[in-house]
Amino acid sequence: MKRLLVLSLALFTLAACADPQTNTSSKASEVAFDTSAKQEHVTSAKVDSIAAELPAAVRESGKLVVGNGSAGGGLPPLGFTADDNKTPIGVEIDIAYLVASVLGLQAEIDTTSWENLFLGLDSGKYQVGISNIGVSELRKEKYDFATYRLGLHAFEAKKGSGLKVAGPADISGKTVAVSSGTLQEAILLDWNKQNVAAGRKPANLKYYQQAADTYLALQSGRIDLYLGPNPNASYHVATQGKTEIVGTVSSSYPVQGLVGITTKKGDGLVKPLADALNAAIADGSYAKVLAKWGLQAEAVPKSLINPPGLPKK
Repeated sequence: MKRLLVLSLALFTLAACADPQTNTSSKASEVAFDTSAKQEHVTSAKVDSIAAELPAAVRESGKLVVGNGSAGGGLPPLGFTADDNKTPIGVEIDIAYLVASVLGLQAEIDTTSWENLFLGLDSGKYQVGISNIGVSELRKEKYDFATYRLGLHAFEAKKGSGLKVAGPADISGKTVAVSSGTLQEAILLDWNKQNVAAGRKPANLKYYQQAADTYLALQSGRIDLYLGPNPNASYHVATQGKTEIVGTVSSSYPVQGLVGITTKKGDGLVKPLADALNAAIADGSYAKVLAKWGLQAEAVPKSLINPPGLPKK
């Protein structure tokens, strides 16, 4: 049975001329999430000239074998299971089907653990990984990337809080929840150093083991903000309606974070993948995929091959 979740979602736009690291502008939009197993995937017409760029073995196989690290239920709206508790759906799944259609291939999706995703890429079990994989300088030593989304973290606050976060000064003296050992924590620790250096109070960081505990603390006023991945925050805002996104920051701060389709380095796939993404961007099908999952804020104007990523440090 098809289940549609419709609520008002605050979507954040990242203008090309603006600071690429933080943003607080918003735009209201209505988002409908289809969580049924039989939903239609957004596709595009095959582009013969791009398909001809594929390695012969891939082109002749007629398949694009995709690893997705959403085993165990996943995290909406990235990759998760549909209402039948077995069919993979989400923005990453739709990107796989979209790119495969431009290349004239049939997408075969295999959900696995995060660790096994990379083992599968290394062994050749998967031709590509599409699973919210951020571009990093360390990963680029072993893999090629064709980018398709901005990597963003989002500051979530109680609805109607009046808060806006654009930089370190905006979290000064605030109580902010974050998960330990994450990129989000590293950003907050860096911002606290900047606040102290500028003579401002640092933020008080709080750590919770469960998301439910974090959101309970946010609703009760025990914390002011929660910093987590933007896709998850966007989905939570849309489906629960009790919180709002009050700012975003690059996942690879201080450089702009980018998410890419990942392939084994030098296997010949990255250029046709990037060209397929750019064809989908040009014909509007790419925008339809992001709009389907409320992630217009993470749209890129062009797919890039192996751009600067998260520094090794």
